[in-house]
Formats: sequence, structure tokens, C-alpha cells
Amino acid sequence: MSELFDAVLLDRDGTLIVDVPYNGDPGLVEPMPGARAALDRLRAAGFRLGVVTNQSGLARGRFTAEQLDAVNRRVEELLGPFDTWQICPHDDTARCRCRKPAPGLVEAAAAALGTTPGRCVMVGDIGRDVEAAQAAGAAAVLVPTPITLPDEVAAAPFTAATLGQAAELILRRESLVTPGARRDRAGTVLVVRSDSAGDVLVTGPAVRAVAAGAERVVLLCGPRGRAAADLLPGVDEIIEWRLPWIDPQPGPVEADEMAALTERLRATGADEAVVLTSYHQSALPLALLLRMAGVGRITAISEDYPGSLLDVRHRVPEDLPEPERARSVAAAAGFALPPGDDGGLRVTATGGPRGDYLVVHPGASCEARACPPETVRAIVAALAAAGHRVLVTAGPDEHHLAAYVAGDVAEKAGRTSMAELAAILAGARAVVVANTGPAHLAAAVGTPVVSLYAPTVPYGKWGPYRVPNVRLGQAAAPCRDTRATTCPVAGHPCLSTVEPAEVVAAVARIAVPAETTEVAA
Repeated sequence: MSELFDAVLLDRDGTLIVDVPYNGDPGLVEPMPGARAALDRLRAAGFRLGVVTNQSGLARGRFTAEQLDAVNRRVEELLGPFDTWQICPHDDTARCRCRKPAPGLVEAAAAALGTTPGRCVMVGDIGRDVEAAQAAGAAAVLVPTPITLPDEVAAAPFTAATLGQAAELILRRESLVTPGARRDRAGTVLVVRSDSAGDVLVTGPAVRAVAAGAERVVLLCGPRGRAAADLLPGVDEIIEWRLPWIDPQPGPVEADEMAALTERLRATGADEAVVLTSYHQSALPLALLLRMAGVGRITAISEDYPGSLLDVRHRVPEDLPEPERARSVAAAAGFALPPGDDGGLRVTATGGPRGDYLVVHPGASCEARACPPETVRAIVAALAAAGHRVLVTAGPDEHHLAAYVAGDVAEKAGRTSMAELAAILAGARAVVVANTGPAHLAAAVGTPVVSLYAPTVPYGKWGPYRVPNVRLGQAAAPCRDTRATTCPVAGHPCLSTVEPAEVVAAVARIAVPAETTEVAA
């Protein structure tokens, strides 16, 4: 069994073969350049392959079912066999669940291949392919062609110039989370992620991988991540400590505090450490303290020269999704998830409300990522007008914001702790939220996310991981990839332009049916 993906799903026209509109003639089938070699690489690596394709020409009478079958047989003659074909025969007027960008074809393909959408990656040439994958909770790679719209390219989590490069990207992601060699069970392992709640939540799969191969796991986190750390499975002890070289508002480095931290680390009895950092953070200051504390083996990402501070100096591409980036560090140290663990985010949530409701969480960790309050208020009103019960949640300092966006049409949950918010999200049909910690918390309890996403950081790295999601907002806005914490553009156009009707449609696409909503145990 692979570590990350079981199956690769592919669009047909424009991805596998040259797009001939409404083609019913097998003689016109022409593979895209390099398609056969790319598919054979994926087959050789053990992936199962499926085709998911919209064929509205059938509904429109442009070709017959027999002609469609003949074209598909010719595709297999030229490109090799596929393990499943999933075809939508409808046009847009049918409002079916199978026509991309709806998730039905991706869900059906995953089921036919004996896996889940979260363990599939979809490759296509237009935005509908990417959106269908995301709505199902699958990964996606866009391979643009001349007909691909610029906004579709900007919104895609990953892009590749050719199908061959898409295959290379998939294989690279798989290899980075696969340990080079299995190892004997470790003793006490210190895992470090000293940052915000969202940063801690996305390291959950890496923590579980370490826990599967260690007798005991100690997690070192900062004050901003402590509440999230308390919810992670696999952690036996938590050390909360503010690291001044990571904290966004650091005080001076005090010698006595560093000495106290060194002694605290020594007291854990850790045999080794796995240090997880963001790409702009150096692991070396902590590695020095760990050496002084007597930790025998240290693994971390480092582009610096680490000297003898690191035993395993790991390098990883910056574009990797953050949960996989953390897993790649654990894999470099020899740790892998246990069989049956799907690699998604996970926390335990109990005691939440029951019922048919949506959650809107208007707050964000920084101003640049927050949707303007007046826009969120209009979204809440539109959802309520569409017949949804809406519950507005708030962080510790967001009570007044929640009251404003709820108006007199939604319920207010009031201030919530991280654990309380997890329980509320676990029972929701979907959550509408910006790019912030509660989006990752929703993913960790398996709740679909309508992501009001400011593009200050890449969606492929920080979007909701392995849950159904819809991205809204201007992906090509001027703030793109700036890492700005305060919006640098007048009017905050990346999110102020989100139309409430878009959110209502997104909820319809991905929300869990009311009768199946359950709170995680």
C-alpha cells in the first residue's frame, strides 16, 4: 500500500487525448504528447488509474452510446487499460451530482477502486476538473492547455506543464512521505512545532507517524498552539514554551530562560527529536539546545549548514502541502503512519450540538486573511434565506464580530475554546471560514469547508486538507504569495468580491446531507 495515494484519476479530453469537441469517431483519437509514458510510470509505481469525464454530447445527441464506447476503447488501445471509467452523460441543465465540477464522478471512481477520495489525485486541464476533485476531498493537479482560463490556473493548488510532469509531481509527493528504510521502535521522541494552532493541527499526521514507531511522544509547542496540541492523538506529554526565534512578537533571548528550557528538554529523557518548522524558520537554534540537553539524534529541515547539530538534514520542496511537509520530516527520521491510517488531519471532538446546521466562523488569525465583516454578514443572511440553520462561532476575542455577522437571522455560539469549537464543527454539515486555524480544525474533524481564501499564501500548501472543499475569492489578487498579515490592497478585493450566492452554491455542492451528520467520537 502506498503512503499517500492509491489512485490517479484523469480527465479524458484535453488531458489524455487531444480535445475534439463531441467526438464520436475513434479514428480522430490522438493521445496528448507523452501521455502513454506518463501513465505507464504511474502503473509501474502501483497506482490504479481511472478516467472521469463529462460527455454532454450524449445528452445533446451529438453521438450515440455505441460511438462513445468505441472512442473509449480506442483510448485504451493507445494508452493502455484503465481500472475504471466514470462518465457523466448529462449537460448542465440536468443539475446532476456527477457532472464536474460536482464531486460525483470522483466519489464513484474512488469507490470503484476500493479507496476514498482523500487517497486519490485528479489530473485535468480545466477548472471543473480541479473543482470536482476538491469538492470530493481529493488532491488535484491542473495541466493547462490553450483553453484553460488564467483564473483557473491561478486557483489550482498545483499545476504542471505536461501530463508527464504531473506524474512526476505525484511520484515526488509519494516518495517524500515514504521512509527510505523502516527502523526499530524508538524510545521517547520529542516532536517540535512551536507556532500557531493551525500549524500544530497540520502536523497531526506526522505526530501519529512518530507515535506509531515510538514508545512515547513529547510535543514541544508554543502558547499559541497549546490548545490545538491538546487535541492531537498520539501525544503523551506536552511542553509549552515560547521560542523567541519563532514568536511573531519576540522578547529578548534570556540566558536563564534558555538554560531552563535546556533542563526541561533533558528531563524528558528523549532519545531523539523531530523538529518541524515552516520554510522561513531555522531549526538550528533549537537543535543547539537539544544537543546541550543530550538528545542523541535530531532530524530537521535545514537549508543552512548545520554542522554536527543535525543527524538527518532534510530538504523538501517549498510547494508541498504542509501536512505532507511535516510527514516528510518524520519519514526522513524513519517513521511512517501505521497501516489503515489515511494520513488526514485528525482530532477527537465530543459533546457538540446535534442537528442540521452550518457553521460560519468570521474571525481569522490576521487581518489580511479575514473576509470583511459586512461581506460575511451578507453571506450569513443569504444562507439563512436559502433555508439553512446557521451557527456563528467566535474565538476568545471575536464575540462582537460574531454578533454583528449573525444579525437577527443566525444563532451565536459565543466564545469557544478550541475543544468546544472542534465539537461544534464536527456536527456541522459544512463550515464557511477564512484561511485560518478553524479551517484546519474543520478538516481534522472531517467537515467540508467553504474556504474564503486570501491568496497571501499558496492554497496547495495551506488549503483544507483531504476534506471536501470549495475555494472562493480572487486567486490572482495582487496580494498573492506576499505572506502579508495586513491587507496591502485597498478594499481587500480578494475577499470583498465574494458574492453570497457563490457561498450558497458552494454549500449545496459539498455539504454533508443533514440525515448523516454525526459528531466525531
